[in-house]
Amino acid sequence: MAPSPASLQGTCKLRAEPAPSDELFDWIAGEYAAFAAEYGPRNVLVLKRHPAGLERLADALADTGTTDGTPQSPRVESLPEHASKVLEALDPTLDRLEYEERIELISLVIDGASREVPPYLERAAAHESFARDVGQLLLEATRQRFRLADVESEDPHDCLAFLYAMNDRFHAELEDRGYVERADVIPRTVDALEANTDDLRTRIGESIDAVLAVEFEEYRRLDRRYLAALTADADLVCLGERHASVERTRVESGSIEDCVGDGLEIEVLESDENGSETAASPHRSVTRLLATGETPRTAGGAPQTTDEASRTIDGLSPTTGRSTTGYARRIRTRTAREQIRSVATEIQALRDRNGWSYDAVAVAVPRIERVPETRTQLREAGIPTATIGTPSLAEDPAVNELYAFVTLQCARERDGDGWIDAAFAGDRSSPDRDADDPETVALERLRARVDDFSPALLADCAGASVSRSLERWIRRTDLKGRIAREEDWIDAREGNAGVRRVLEIARFVEETDLVGPDWGGLRRMLRRTIQYDAPYVHAVETQPPTGGVTVCAVDDLKYDSREAVFLLDLIDDTYPGEQFLTQLFPTAWLREMDSYPAVTDPSVEDVTSTFATVDADGVGDPFETYHAQRSRRRLALGARAARSRLYCCSYERGAGGLRRTYDESRYLQELEATPGLELRAVDADTDAAIHGESNALEALLAQPRGELERILREASTGGEADLGATEELFEEIAVVLAEGDVDDELAEAVRSQFEFAAGEVIRDD
Repeated sequence: MAPSPASLQGTCKLRAEPAPSDELFDWIAGEYAAFAAEYGPRNVLVLKRHPAGLERLADALADTGTTDGTPQSPRVESLPEHASKVLEALDPTLDRLEYEERIELISLVIDGASREVPPYLERAAAHESFARDVGQLLLEATRQRFRLADVESEDPHDCLAFLYAMNDRFHAELEDRGYVERADVIPRTVDALEANTDDLRTRIGESIDAVLAVEFEEYRRLDRRYLAALTADADLVCLGERHASVERTRVESGSIEDCVGDGLEIEVLESDENGSETAASPHRSVTRLLATGETPRTAGGAPQTTDEASRTIDGLSPTTGRSTTGYARRIRTRTAREQIRSVATEIQALRDRNGWSYDAVAVAVPRIERVPETRTQLREAGIPTATIGTPSLAEDPAVNELYAFVTLQCARERDGDGWIDAAFAGDRSSPDRDADDPETVALERLRARVDDFSPALLADCAGASVSRSLERWIRRTDLKGRIAREEDWIDAREGNAGVRRVLEIARFVEETDLVGPDWGGLRRMLRRTIQYDAPYVHAVETQPPTGGVTVCAVDDLKYDSREAVFLLDLIDDTYPGEQFLTQLFPTAWLREMDSYPAVTDPSVEDVTSTFATVDADGVGDPFETYHAQRSRRRLALGARAARSRLYCCSYERGAGGLRRTYDESRYLQELEATPGLELRAVDADTDAAIHGESNALEALLAQPRGELERILREASTGGEADLGATEELFEEIAVVLAEGDVDDELAEAVRSQFEFAAGEVIRDD
């Protein structure tokens, strides 16, 4: 009989509301200092729920001095990494399944399924995101230990029953092969600790006298069981924030204090214990409204009425003349691309005015898939970015080159060298190959990328080992050298990371029995990995030594702090959005899927007990309201990362025909309508210097039309326009076009702007 789960015993201290990150870290450091003084730094384990922000937390705790003034050496780990080490202590022979290996193994399990595939899943499989959506669902089911046997009594939807059955078979296959996937680490370690298998709990607990559980509001059911088993013989203090849970509330409704049982003594630190309101940043009231629904406060700390908001001591708005206790800045543009350009211009203005370094700025996007595009556009505008990760393999030129090499080696292995020799010599007469044939595409790709490419080079690099053959190609063609010479340092670093991933896959192919250890097996596994890979699904580093603006998903700012934070894409389609939890199933289905590993059928009471920002009368559809409030909370946590300046950025959306409209996020509209809060428009005509070739070209192309529109505006209102300045500007542009070293296409583009402005050419949008 399995042992009963232990209950948490100790103290839980919760801040009444999300506070600025610096203040939060000071509070955690103070709690840690007391523990370290009592037990010694090496006997205190600090566990943070998520890895994001772990390094900054460790630095903050290390700066905490002991009684004799010497720095600490804190033991700080994320809960998943700690659980992984504990599981390795139990069974050192276990191998963690890598991402690419998981893709291949689960595809084999599904291909060999004996259950009939539900018709809906067969149709859905044609969609590009199907594999990723299924993968995310199965990962979540594994994290929460959703097995088919556990949910069969609930009569699960046939699609869920099929997927859970595949997941059970997948994990049985893993166990037979001696693997464990990352999502299964905590569930398996919980079992081992609770059963004290091979004295595991006793051995691990010998070096732990006390545990400080940080970010406790995000600990889920199995996380709390892990913590309870780990601290059976140790003192426990849990530190968290109310109104700050985003990940836990995805799968578990209610406030954290409602979920922990009676063993924890709950202590809520009210606002006056959380820090001085008068010392807060100007946008702390923005964070509070988004997180808790409370309107701006008076100096005494009480929520303001509308009348009180007009008498606040914090001063008058420079734009409206109204009294205001808090504000953020707003950037509004016509398009998403212009949004990025305006952000880049404002970043340069901040540097010019305040002397801030680029790494004092963060740009937050709604989801991680938006990171690569946003980062690229910022760099095109002359803004160096710091974010480094592993982008989608499909977007990596070096990975595509290696895949082309593997494709042609498969062709050589199957058909010999005849076709490649003929195609290389210019013979395109083969009836079964055209320009879109994968092998033709591969050949043309290698000819374009490698100067001395030839069929002989292909043959020279081929050998019995696919991994050593790839390494030979990389050396012979100087692939890493080409990456370093032709790419910026960030792209070069990521390109080399992609090359390493391909080599790791090749080595795995030679070791596993999942696929053949040959070119065909490698091509199959590479093709699946490239097809199902997602941008930045692996590690993301946002603060490398070289510095630069951090571009990240808004969730990654929870334990971060920057002088300026830009929150992008604040439109209603994004915050809160329309698609919650997954694209795999229609929302109407999700509401009825009690066995789905997330909150799908919340009651009105669930909504109101989880989120203080909504009352019972404001709940229309409980499902949509519940997850919309999670989106609102993400915004709040992103906003609190800003120390000096918070920017709320949105863009215009087409509404059909010639009419365009702003579809700003409802939360941005609420901020604007709240007495005591203000959104101050950022002047697009900033005096910041123009940086970057892309920005310079945009500025040049905008000048002719901009000047003529200015004259027309003056004429239409009866004003007087200074034509002399305009003529001088146009003469300067004409001289540059006539005598300067200007590209012909650029010169033609500038001339076209005059034609557009004069009405000689009409753009068809």
